[in-house]
Amino acid sequence: MILNRSISALHLCILSSPPKLLFPLKNSSSSSSSIRISFSRLGQPHRRRIRSFGTASASATATATAVADEKWADTFFAQESVSWTSLGVSDRLSRALSNIGLNRPSLVQAACIPCILSGNDVVVAAETGSGKTHGYLVPLIEKLYGTSDNSADTVAEKGLSQPHWLSLVLCPNIMLCEQVVRMANCLCDDNSEPLLRVAAVCGRQGWPVDEPDIIVSTPAALLNYLYAIDPEKRRRFNFIRGVKCVVFDEADMLLCGSFQNQVIRLINMFRFDEKMLSRTKSYVVEKSVESNSDTPVHFELEDDNYMQFDSFMDEDAEGVVNVEDLTEETEAKFNKRKDWRRVRKIYERSKQYIFVAATLPVNGKKTAGGVLKRMFPDANWVSGNYLHHHNPRLEQKWIEVTVDTQVDALINAVNQGFNSEVLDSGAGLSRTMVFANTVEAVEAVAKVLLGAGIECFRYHSDTSLEERTKNLLNFLHKGGVLVCTDAAARGLDVPNVSHVIQAEFAMSAVDFLHRVGRTARAGQPGLVTSLYTESNRDLVAVVRQAGTLDQPVEKAFSRKRSFRNKLKKRGSNKVSDTPSVGERVIA
Repeated sequence: MILNRSISALHLCILSSPPKLLFPLKNSSSSSSSIRISFSRLGQPHRRRIRSFGTASASATATATAVADEKWADTFFAQESVSWTSLGVSDRLSRALSNIGLNRPSLVQAACIPCILSGNDVVVAAETGSGKTHGYLVPLIEKLYGTSDNSADTVAEKGLSQPHWLSLVLCPNIMLCEQVVRMANCLCDDNSEPLLRVAAVCGRQGWPVDEPDIIVSTPAALLNYLYAIDPEKRRRFNFIRGVKCVVFDEADMLLCGSFQNQVIRLINMFRFDEKMLSRTKSYVVEKSVESNSDTPVHFELEDDNYMQFDSFMDEDAEGVVNVEDLTEETEAKFNKRKDWRRVRKIYERSKQYIFVAATLPVNGKKTAGGVLKRMFPDANWVSGNYLHHHNPRLEQKWIEVTVDTQVDALINAVNQGFNSEVLDSGAGLSRTMVFANTVEAVEAVAKVLLGAGIECFRYHSDTSLEERTKNLLNFLHKGGVLVCTDAAARGLDVPNVSHVIQAEFAMSAVDFLHRVGRTARAGQPGLVTSLYTESNRDLVAVVRQAGTLDQPVEKAFSRKRSFRNKLKKRGSNKVSDTPSVGERVIA
């Protein structure tokens, strides 16, 4: 059985800068261009306390509003005087939000919406279940919906042609893409029609026939479209030029591991287009000045501009630029080949970048947070005060097991969880998620529970997408137990999960945070039961101590180091002969 690492519960401080903010500001340190906003400015008492402030979904939020314990009531929403309209949201969109149960913004939404509406690059790092998805969808829809009709009329009046403006949301997997699309399509006008056209481009879903306003895709699916499905290279140019806002959901995952090269490649392409457009606009201004006329100069891109863009894309497809290259400064001129990659040249920005994550380590140049600080040094940060800390709303149980007791302990934990007073929220169906580290362990745990007469559903990567979707829907509609790997730990919106059990400890602090973040969402309490063996004892002590001392767990365990390796580094090389639940059952 592998180990655990902890945390979940956030501090809410916000780094932002937009003048549109309706709250008093105070300056941060001189080393950052951001502005820190204390959440006490949003109507909360100025003292350290829980900041659960989000909405995982419309249904989850509506339920939370009705049944959440009163002692958490002032930690979920912003002050009553803070409304959607006070944040710059139109009446029409405000009504759409109210129709799905979102009558008031959460704390994180009240903080990040004005930042995004200002047009600045934004990094949102806040606890799971805090409303981050609506936190970026609302301003995206507001900007696109509010300008689509006006811009269309203006373009028609002037007889001009302009690329279709759209926003792009990138997610690490298909399930998250489809979830974002569902949440966006729930926001409807007075005629029950979605405010905007939102489409997923991933899996078996091809490019939509009708131009959408928001595209939700995985990095691989988008690159596949741009390179393989588009033989006419000019379509690539039109798409890249039309994207005005790019959201990276689960940004820490997208900026590390197998996703990193794809994401950096896409960022390179968008930045190159920004610089090309800036240079084009500069050319138009120069020509206007030379003509000394008030008549605007009508300028269209020449074929060599398309060729230059396509040349870059073809060349970039062969390899990915190192992240370090994006921040190197050089005196080379911009018109030399590839110079755009190396020069941080001042140019007119035409796109906005938004990064959203529940975990965002910054200790190290190669961590997701470190990469963002180098690539987007002027971005505004909305950060949770309890980020990477234990969540005070969680009741955590730690049970040491042996080869003879681990199966019984697992069954007892599932049964006792159903009857726990902590879980009696009156929310209706009770849901328990049981995590294991491997597909084999998930199958073994499911076999144990079924043998004990406990119905359960399975969720892991070895099952087909259709089967995973079916099992997840059954879990949503029927409740019960979902046995899963970490594939279900990130971003999936499952409301009213009251109990999380770790049949095996997670292998990194980041994974543990996402696991326990499946419960205690939207201001509700939750229960986490973690089973561990003698080999895990020292590490469990470190995790529990971090909670006692209110320390971030990420300082104890790095993202890419397992608990066992960290334990060895600490000089305690214990290797247990105790097999996991899966190993025992398989044997």
